[in-house]
Amino acid sequence: MSAHKWQFTSRFRRHAFGWRSNTPIQRIKEALSEIKQVARKEPLLAAEGAVTLLEKLSPALEQVDSSSGALGSAVNKAIETLVPIIAKADVGPRIRQRWLERLWQALQDDDMPYIELLGDYWGELCLTQELASKWADEFLPVVERAWRSQPPGHGYFKGTTACLASLYVAGRHEELLALLEKARFKWWHERRWGVKALVAMGQKAEAIRYAEASRGLNTPEQQIAQTCEGILLSSGLADEAYRRYALETNQGATHLATFRSIAKKYPKTPPAQILRDLIASTPGAEGKWFAAAKDAGMFAMAIDLATNSPTDPRTLTRAARDYVEKQPEFALAAGLAALRWISRGHGYEITGGDVLDAYAAVRQAAAMTNVSVETVNAQIREMIALPSGHFLLAILGRQLSS
Repeated sequence: MSAHKWQFTSRFRRHAFGWRSNTPIQRIKEALSEIKQVARKEPLLAAEGAVTLLEKLSPALEQVDSSSGALGSAVNKAIETLVPIIAKADVGPRIRQRWLERLWQALQDDDMPYIELLGDYWGELCLTQELASKWADEFLPVVERAWRSQPPGHGYFKGTTACLASLYVAGRHEELLALLEKARFKWWHERRWGVKALVAMGQKAEAIRYAEASRGLNTPEQQIAQTCEGILLSSGLADEAYRRYALETNQGATHLATFRSIAKKYPKTPPAQILRDLIASTPGAEGKWFAAAKDAGMFAMAIDLATNSPTDPRTLTRAARDYVEKQPEFALAAGLAALRWISRGHGYEITGGDVLDAYAAVRQAAAMTNVSVETVNAQIREMIALPSGHFLLAILGRQLSS
């Protein structure tokens, strides 16, 4: 293994990079590609390369500005990629122990830190209960001593998570729970191992109570809810999981993404019920669920939302344009709602072009539904009569008078 010359090693010398993060991120990707390529034919050699890269990461990255989070994400991705390569390597306990010793030294030298996530995978890296138990015995007294320390002692030990992971893989679940009871603070990053231990012991209800008891100031509430949701779903209790956790755990980047995420995870729950529950969860912002209702084919609900709650005018205009042939009545109502909310001052940086787009969609939908232009224009004139309707008048005045 030592005879192989890895291309990445010369690129990850100590302080190899300056403060910019673009180059080191690219070098990490290249190193991962090199190791994965070798793993296809020589998994043992690839595992040795993976250990070497993990050793070199922190010293090489010490001077890089990681404030954006991009570099940290790249390193975490590297750890997630490299750990299975190391774990799957078919080696004897002596080689694996040597790898673990090298990785433990890398964790101790990780001053920034960059590779602290490696502790989460320590049990997986140990592979066997026997080796995991051996490492747990090494870590356990130090963790207990750190948690007993009082100021001026800081009570921090870099191997805490590795200890918990080792106890878990070793099957020493009651010891793990007993150790967590000695912690000075209820920190979810540590207590999640207690949840895993309780689940492994078949005590799922207690695991949920344990997780819920971990909530508090500065805790990752969504992660706790996701864990509890997963336990209930794995127990076949989808209705309870939905009722207690679905809305909290499945927040997407958009309201539509949130709806889709929940609908996909809970296929037996009617989409209309999901949408009603989501709407009820955001009082005063019901119109933001317009796109979700439209996407689910609930056009009457979508228009009701757009009519009674502020809704993004551009979203309404796109809907009107996209559905003018398939659902012309819906398209007409959506287009008129777009103009109505524009007339009331809603929408971000609305331009005259946005007004003309909405009006064009309304005219086209009206033609498809046999609604006269005069009828449409009369409704728009009512909008213009509002104190804030002068913007519509400035853009559509000529069209409405012709």
